[in-house]
Amino acid sequence: MSHASIPAPQSSTTEQNAEPVVVLRGVSVDFDGPPVLEDISFSVAPGETRVLLGPAGVGKSVLLKLIIGLLRPRKGTIQLFGEDISRLPEEKLFPLRARAGMVFQESALFDSLTVRDNVAYQLIQERVPDGEIDSRVREALSFVGLEETFNQYPASLSGGMKRRVAIARALIHNPELILYDSPTGGLDPVTSTTIIELIVKQRDVHATPSLLVTHRLQDAFMLCNHRFDAEQERMVPLPAGKTNSNTTFLMLEEGRLILDGSLDELLHTGNKFVREFLE
Repeated sequence: MSHASIPAPQSSTTEQNAEPVVVLRGVSVDFDGPPVLEDISFSVAPGETRVLLGPAGVGKSVLLKLIIGLLRPRKGTIQLFGEDISRLPEEKLFPLRARAGMVFQESALFDSLTVRDNVAYQLIQERVPDGEIDSRVREALSFVGLEETFNQYPASLSGGMKRRVAIARALIHNPELILYDSPTGGLDPVTSTTIIELIVKQRDVHATPSLLVTHRLQDAFMLCNHRFDAEQERMVPLPAGKTNSNTTFLMLEEGRLILDGSLDELLHTGNKFVREFLE
């Protein structure tokens, strides 16, 4: 996969005194039935990558929609960039959402628009000049190694290429937070590795805080055990026994948060559900 020229990597050390970009406190939600999420509390700090694990149907995607204000909690509070969005009017949510990037589960590209217009969709709505749009789209596509797709339509792209275009769209605004909803779902192992490499690249080059939802343990371990090498322009393994300390884990079981910790805590927990999931 080709890569654009990139700046030197920033420090991967999380700023301990900086305000979290996301804070959930006692969040619960239901849809006229049993709770989908119950009493969820956690945060995402600057420079931190959080991996949300769990099988299908435990509320992972619902949680992402809550964080970006597409759904509202029944109780509890959600802070996004320091603002309590739990009851915030829709029009006041727009500028906060614009500061975040979202990679949807099935890419969610518009088939009738070119790759250029898909990536630039928000810029077009904001009436950014065409010349600036073209430049920023080419930069985003270069980051994901798809410069040649600029004038193509989604129908001509493979599943993995569509997912990379979706990542480019999420990055177009240099977001302060990225939410990834099962970014490797339905992809073959080689393509999945390419997607994870892009996520590691964004994490290590730009130190963008992120929350990644997945049921694939291999994705989680790859994020923890690799770094992006700017000189080689590729993802490389960390030395044996080393992990990325700013990549941490959350796990849901039946709508409840049962783990919030490091890779070591994930691997050595005594929780039966987590053990079975790992096995």
